[in-house]
Amino acid sequence: MVMHLDVEADSYRALRDSFTWEVPERYNIGVDVCGRWAHDRGRFALYFEDDAGNTSAWTFWDIQRAANRLSNVLGALGTLFGDRVAIILPQRPQTGIAHVAIYQMGAVALPLSHLFGPEALEYRLGDAGAHVAIVDETTLPKLLEIRDRLPALRHIIGVDIDPAVAAAHGIRDWHAVLEHASPRYTPVDTAADDPAMIIYTSGTTGNPKGALMAHRTLIGNLSGFVCSHDFYPQPGDLFWSPADWAWTGGLFDVLLPVWRFGQPLLGYKGRFEAEKAFQLIEKYGVKNAFLFPTALKMMMKAVPDPKARYDLDLRTIMSAGEPVGVTVCQWAKEKLGVTVNEMFGQTEMNYVIGNCGALWEPRPGAMGRAYPGHAVAVIDDVGNLLPPGEIGEIAVNRECAGQMDPVILLEYWKKPGATAEKFTANGWGRTGDLAKCDEDGYFWYQGRADDVFKSGGYRIGPSEIENCLLRHPAVANAAVIGAPDETRGTVVKAFVVLQPGNVASDALVAELQSHVRQQLAPYETPKAIEFVDVLPMTTTGKVQRRVLRQRELDKNQI
Repeated sequence: MVMHLDVEADSYRALRDSFTWEVPERYNIGVDVCGRWAHDRGRFALYFEDDAGNTSAWTFWDIQRAANRLSNVLGALGTLFGDRVAIILPQRPQTGIAHVAIYQMGAVALPLSHLFGPEALEYRLGDAGAHVAIVDETTLPKLLEIRDRLPALRHIIGVDIDPAVAAAHGIRDWHAVLEHASPRYTPVDTAADDPAMIIYTSGTTGNPKGALMAHRTLIGNLSGFVCSHDFYPQPGDLFWSPADWAWTGGLFDVLLPVWRFGQPLLGYKGRFEAEKAFQLIEKYGVKNAFLFPTALKMMMKAVPDPKARYDLDLRTIMSAGEPVGVTVCQWAKEKLGVTVNEMFGQTEMNYVIGNCGALWEPRPGAMGRAYPGHAVAVIDDVGNLLPPGEIGEIAVNRECAGQMDPVILLEYWKKPGATAEKFTANGWGRTGDLAKCDEDGYFWYQGRADDVFKSGGYRIGPSEIENCLLRHPAVANAAVIGAPDETRGTVVKAFVVLQPGNVASDALVAELQSHVRQQLAPYETPKAIEFVDVLPMTTTGKVQRRVLRQRELDKNQI
């Protein structure tokens, strides 16, 4: 047992008051998510499908045996306790196997998105000093482009690499090296505070920072995970998410907690498409899903009445990354029969705020409440707690009810100054996200600190305006920024992606402005609307408003 969470609690307050962390001194993620289940040779861990329709099924026994072989291979390549091993793979069985193998040997996993370009990979691999990288046919070309500039990178293990290519570049074939390795391995005895993983954050300024996470970090995510999926696990639960397993959302919100509870997971190697998502949910009988707001919007627009076309049996949906919005939540409730439990967190301290529809009613537009085991508050610029209703920065304390919160990062890799700046003198970890908290403990998101802007003396966050625009039938997606204006200083500007069949026009601009004006305050009405084919997005599906802001600044400098 790593926590006490009373799933029979009859109220939010009772759930929080009775909660305790029970973090053991010695703890290893690899053992917890796989090793302790592997004795049951019939317990399935992963169902896998790729975009060509190829399928496979893996038990925890299968995953553990393969992980043991990989641990032995990495050990033979000189991987020692604390060494960084990069995993540059999409969703596929080898990704999960690699994570288990690296953790159980006390090495540090460096998950990197398969969508990264060469420059992004070079910085992260170089900064972390990874000495082994695991790639497949989709990521190898980018790695070969930068290999000569990475002196620490001594070995590459390739999955499904053409033998001629592998031979030409000295790449070890995954299947060949594992076949000749022993399936037996004794896990290293790690402390709960030992480093397990580095995940690079995409900050607003400067190079990305590597968040060094301890083995205990997984434990810190569990209370929120269980609550956001209405007291997961329940009989028959099967989880799926398109979230990349290289990110916090894919690892700590999906892969690792699902396996920690000994439950099965669906992995899909392919691009996200709304109709394909419904097909997968139907085919595999998916009960639980983590879907980004963007994914939910795409699914809503593509298939307005999904149960008329698909046989679905979803039990829970968690969403995070950006505010979901009232429109999407209502659609999910009416057309899927599921309450979307929004969640908030960041890499450095994840799964700290959210909803649990089974115990408390989500409030439309609200992020939710602090999950058990986390002390969350709204603070001002100098770290003082703000009263209900005032906008400030969301912060998470290192302690909750006299216990250390295991979810907090260890430090930023090789950046002690950034680590120090992250926390106030009294232990509050700054998130950079703005919100207000009401009398009942619900947090109301106001945007990133650098996304919130003032116009006409008003402090404006983009989310509410974007959600309002999305409710218009002509709008597929929208992003709002504060754009420079010679007269007003800053004005509200919206970038709008239209639904197929709609044509950009001055009349449509006026119609959208009227639509917002009628739903929100006049000062929130976009003064300018630009129609675009696509919005700039991160690899985790978040709109990059800073890119849009920079475009506007560049225009004004011409």
